[in-house]
Amino acid sequence: MRQVRHLLEIKGNAVFTITPEAPVLDAIRTMAERGVGALLVMRGDALTGIVTERDYARKVILKGHSSRETPVSDIMTPSPTSVSPATTVDECMRLCTQLRVRHLPVVEGSRLVGLVSIGDLVKAVIDDQATEIDQLQRYIAG
Repeated sequence: MRQVRHLLEIKGNAVFTITPEAPVLDAIRTMAERGVGALLVMRGDALTGIVTERDYARKVILKGHSSRETPVSDIMTPSPTSVSPATTVDECMRLCTQLRVRHLPVVEGSRLVGLVSIGDLVKAVIDDQATEIDQLQRYIAG
């Protein structure tokens, strides 16, 4: 079974971050520019939260708050569930389903080393299934 470390080897460990004090508008702008749906909220080297497009929609837009005046800390999910590089893809899928989240920070010790999304996990499962199907077809064919 593939582990998170294998996914990070393929996709890389680029992580986009923002500070808790930054205005939500900066977070949304960064997500749009980077083509991502979430930013990790960092205070120095410490992971303090995660902010997503869903947080923005539910906690700013629907409540009529100002994107320019609301700090990220007001809408972020504090202390997000994280995984280690040794966590399996299946375990990550279970976590995403149980917790209803789309992003899992990857932490080794106390150091942030990456981020995996539900899209990364689904792609890994599909790739693994395609490989297995190919191997079975070759075996059957002789």
